[in-house]
Formats: sequence, structure tokens, C-alpha cells
Amino acid sequence: MISDLNLVKEAAVEAGGVILNYYKADYDIQEKGYHNPVTTADRKADTRLKEILLKARPDYGWLSEETVDSAERLEKRRVWVVDPLDGTKEFIEGVPHFVVSIALVENGQPIIGVLYNPVTGEIFTATQEKGACLNGEPIHCTAKEKVSEMIILNSRSETRQGLWELYAGTFGELRAIGSVAYKLGLTAAGQADIFATLRPKNEWDICAGTCIIREAGGKVIDLNGNNISFNQEKTLIEPGLIAGDIQAVDKTYKVFNANT
Repeated sequence: MISDLNLVKEAAVEAGGVILNYYKADYDIQEKGYHNPVTTADRKADTRLKEILLKARPDYGWLSEETVDSAERLEKRRVWVVDPLDGTKEFIEGVPHFVVSIALVENGQPIIGVLYNPVTGEIFTATQEKGACLNGEPIHCTAKEKVSEMIILNSRSETRQGLWELYAGTFGELRAIGSVAYKLGLTAAGQADIFATLRPKNEWDICAGTCIIREAGGKVIDLNGNNISFNQEKTLIEPGLIAGDIQAVDKTYKVFNANT
């Protein structure tokens, strides 16, 4: 039987192919809520992932951004937590900052995480206690010693709203790019010191990325300093979060607390 990790990798690449069929092409766009679009690509990728993953593992639960939630998952020991297209706004704009995000959660914690960017071909993978990789090569969180030199990956929308103006002179660089999950992968690969968001996120946004960050030697906490559990009845994680190298996360948390 195929391993869970290989199953997830194959499913992510398959869903990525579905997404590429619509990238910079014609598709429908609808609004699920304020500034929360969904496209044909999101829904088609979700359907394909469900076909692959639940067919192979029918006893596992399912939580996805694009599937109506069911309380049945709360009774499952293992649950797929999926965002079939994280970074829908970037996808619509033709910006290649979006990924397929798949995690396998056991007893509230992600034990497998995979992020796949179908445009760049980047595939971030992690298995609990076995480390994290980018395209098969080991990756590790890194951080600069001084907060004033750190690169922070943050949100384009939060930046536009002025939420980060308070920290403009604190960190070395505030780099706003799309897709929460993709930012977690890039941070795990040492391409930034920290990923942080000042707004709540859902489990499917961060679950796979959390596994990858942890296996790359980092940690993820909410803005109250708490570790995060998954497959919860309430999927919204408030009030925001910080991820990256352990010491860098602690330093960033202190900065945020000093300004609240």
C-alpha cells in the first residue's frame, strides 16, 4: 500500500495539474464573502483531492475550505486538512504565489504536510519526526540574530490596510506576498526569518505549513503565545500567528507584545 506521504504528494501534484488548466485562462469567479473569492479551479481541485485521498483512506476524516464541514471529522483519529488552492487572489491576478496545501492530522497535530506550487514546481514536504524537504532536499528554519535585520513575510492585504505601519522601522524588511501556506513553506526553507499575520486564519490555511515549519526546526504560535491544535470544532485560529525559527519567533512575540 502506498504510504500516506507519497499519497499526499501524488494528490497534490494531480490537483496542481487541475489548477494549471485554469491558470491565466477562462473560469468562473464567485464571492464566498467579503474579499473571499472562489474559482472553478478551487472547486475542481477540491473534488479531485477528495476523490484521491478519501478513496485511498476511506476511514480518515475530511476538512477543506471548499467542502461543507461535517462534525463527523471530530470523531476521527486521522483527518485530512486541505486547502485545494491557497492564494486564490494571487491565482486570479496571475501571480504565481499559490499552492495546494494538504495535511494529515492525528490526535490534533499534523503528522504530514505537503505544499505544492504548480507554477514553480516547488514541493515542500514534511513527516513528523523525519524532517522537512523542498524538492527532496532537507530544509531548516534560519534566523538573523538581530530583530532589526530579520525578513518578515506578511500579508499583502494587511499591508494595504496599514496594519504593519507600526513595525516599519522594527524589522529589517517587511515582505508582503500572497498565500499563507506558501509563506510558511518559504520560511521553513530559510528564505525568510519569520512569517506573521495579525489577523485570524483557518486551520486549512496553516495546517500543512505548520507541520513543515516544525519539522524544519521551528515553531508556530498564536499571538497569545499558545501552540496550535487542529481538527477543532472551531476552525478559526485567533487572533493571528507567528512562525519560524524558535528564537526568532520568541523575539517577534516580544516585539508584538511591547506594542499592544
